[in-house]
Amino acid sequence: MIPKKYGPQLFSLVLSGLMSLIVAGISTYRAVGLVPDFAGMWVSAWLTAWLVAFPAVLLVTPVARRAVQALVVEE
Repeated sequence: MIPKKYGPQLFSLVLSGLMSLIVAGISTYRAVGLVPDFAGMWVSAWLTAWLVAFPAVLLVTPVARRAVQALVVEE
């Protein structure tokens, strides 16, 4: 098991992986359609996207958190 203190980083890893998987699939489909090697092209695009998405999520999360805190009010 992974210690709880690494939870935010693990969340970022999982979130960036899933989101980049979905976006890469849609982008690959729109670019080439359902060609015979679609799955291979999708995985290749996904891994490249994930390499960018994970550090981006780590960097952007604090900014997004502050923006949300500025936009919401206590009830």
